[in-house]
Amino acid sequence: MAEAREQIALEVENLKRILAELPLTRPCASLSVLELAGVAAFLHNFYNGIENILKVAVKVRGFEVPTGSSWHRDLVNLACAAGVLSEATVNSLRPYLAFRHFFSHGYAVQLEAARLEPLLHEASLAFHAFQQDLNALQG
Repeated sequence: MAEAREQIALEVENLKRILAELPLTRPCASLSVLELAGVAAFLHNFYNGIENILKVAVKVRGFEVPTGSSWHRDLVNLACAAGVLSEATVNSLRPYLAFRHFFSHGYAVQLEAARLEPLLHEASLAFHAFQQDLNALQG
């Protein structure tokens, strides 16, 4: 259990570092293609960190981490069913799950500033909800 707490703590610190680097003071439309790709990479890393924590949390609760082509979606659904995440938090994370899929399978030159803008500005809120669920779980 101590090892799981350490893993989660490291992931949380990485997530905080990612969020601190997001350019919240500039509209995405003003970013260059390269800067937009950087924001997209950080948002992708943000969701990967969430997933890394969820994998540890569901294992601690005695569940197997899902496998197969839909494991990303199955993981967040399992986390909700296992009481790791609230439905509200799952709903706040779903746009990042969808973005993760797009980013992994698309091209950076296809990124649209208007679609990244809400993800960029709501990441801190999603993370806060996620942290509240984790804190409730850890007691």
